[in-house]
Amino acid sequence: MPINKDKLELREKSANNRPEFARPESWRYKRLESNWRKPKGIDSHQRKQKSRRGRPGIVKVGYGGPKIARGLHPSGYTDNLVFNLNDIEKFNPKTDGLRIGHSVGTKKRKEIIVKAIEKKFKVFNARVSASGSKS
Repeated sequence: MPINKDKLELREKSANNRPEFARPESWRYKRLESNWRKPKGIDSHQRKQKSRRGRPGIVKVGYGGPKIARGLHPSGYTDNLVFNLNDIEKFNPKTDGLRIGHSVGTKKRKEIIVKAIEKKFKVFNARVSASGSKS
């Protein structure tokens, strides 16, 4: 059972009321992906929100999720970035999860993971290969 379940449910509820944001004209051209890009053309109907019927919604600040659920991982733990062993001391294993920074090397990553497991932290990106080689 995830922690902060009530906060995650609030976030899910607000996400259900949020429209699907589509890139302008992506339904018209196969070469355009449907992932969101802000409409910037001077005559763009979507940017001007002209003739709303048939045009998808535009990203606005009002569609954001609840403040209390921001920064939560889908597991319910808070998402915290860690770069060294000293950073682990700042967090509580019952409420905080760890994500190891991408610039941390394999040697230090292994040390961080050992200490995190020892203190019973949830590590979101605990990938470590046995050989440590880049292939």
